[in-house]
Amino acid sequence: MNMKKIFLILIMFFHNFSIAEDTPSTYQTPPAWLSQTRKAIKSKDFDFAEKLLIENIDQNQTAEWNNLMGYSLRKKNVPNLADSEKYYQSALEIDPKHKDALEYYGELLLMKNDLQGAETLLKRLDAVCTLGCEQYRDLKKSITNYKSKRNP
Repeated sequence: MNMKKIFLILIMFFHNFSIAEDTPSTYQTPPAWLSQTRKAIKSKDFDFAEKLLIENIDQNQTAEWNNLMGYSLRKKNVPNLADSEKYYQSALEIDPKHKDALEYYGELLLMKNDLQGAETLLKRLDAVCTLGCEQYRDLKKSITNYKSKRNP
């Protein structure tokens, strides 16, 4: 194949790729339960978020459902760390690269004084976030803060 043909094929490929990215069909509106749960979490209404998640228990095979349940249980006024941990573990079994679950599980481990476990999750985030990401930066900051409190 000559260079001209290769060049034309590449142009057509990238042109089609860019058009496909802009088509409305690639943007999906999240289901109502997910939007409502995220809104409740943003408002720090973790009891309501938990209620919404329980009402949508049929979604519990998704990493995001498990992550949000773990987060809600961890952030409640009286945290349920044991159950929260189980949900984060389930989220990571479903999707081992789920950035939020990796970050939040690391934060939970710090709450349990498991620095080594949190650092292990930070390494996993580093591998997932090839060019860096917010979750990596947040967990790294949490670990740094944890260490500074232990060694003032």
